[in-house]
Amino acid sequence: GAGDNAAAAVGTGVVQTGKAFTTIGTSGVIFAHADTVSIDPGGRVHTFCHAVPGKWTVMSCTLAAGLSLKWFRDQLCGAEIEAARGLHKDPYEIMNEQIDRLPIGANKLLYLPYLMGERSPLLDAEARGVFFGLSAIHTKYDMMRAVMEGVTYSQRSCLDVFRDMGVRFSEMMATGGGGRSPVWRQMLADVYDCEVSTAQSKEGPALGVAILAGVGAGVYGSVPEGCAAVVKKDSSQKPVSANHSEYEKYYKLYLQLYKDLKADFHALAQI
Repeated sequence: GAGDNAAAAVGTGVVQTGKAFTTIGTSGVIFAHADTVSIDPGGRVHTFCHAVPGKWTVMSCTLAAGLSLKWFRDQLCGAEIEAARGLHKDPYEIMNEQIDRLPIGANKLLYLPYLMGERSPLLDAEARGVFFGLSAIHTKYDMMRAVMEGVTYSQRSCLDVFRDMGVRFSEMMATGGGGRSPVWRQMLADVYDCEVSTAQSKEGPALGVAILAGVGAGVYGSVPEGCAAVVKKDSSQKPVSANHSEYEKYYKLYLQLYKDLKADFHALAQI
């Protein structure tokens, strides 16, 4: 058996060393396979038994990944929602088209995605969302791109914890609603500096449970064997070196902003 994320790992083939996935749903998750136990002393990420017998996983969870973009859409994108209805399209498709026209850094605008406090890697219930650098030059679409970049930076900050723990990988899969966006996947690839792929099946957890059932019924000799037979990659996006270098400038500032604002978040909570 398996919980939701462990099942998604099986359904995306994350059952061997060097493999991981990122989910951008309401929350954001990075989930990596590990052959041995690795525990973060600070509790910033979590270690569990895997659905693969005798193996382990390391998992992070941020609280407002896709939720940040949904909040922005619901509050500020009424025109895009109406246009999408008339065109029989998903509003996010129209939003992605606008975002893709803008430069990395959203014209020097940063977003901290702490709408619900934050879990990984901050463990801070009092952290709050922030737009930093907002000026009269910025449009709604700059803010929208900043939201997507900020969520991507939050996943990268979790990834850095994995790397500090010695949990390495060379393959990253993308799942969840945000994972269907080629714009967001390219951001992930560029910020992570690794290739990001999707699976042909869009039902990762359900497929994972089916593979586990196949192993239990003797159809496959092991979970990795079942994944090799069933899980197939769909599309992949490679990191662009120049993009990675540009994102790094903003990522460093993103990390510093929380440090600078932490005391103010807690002061605000006490008012």
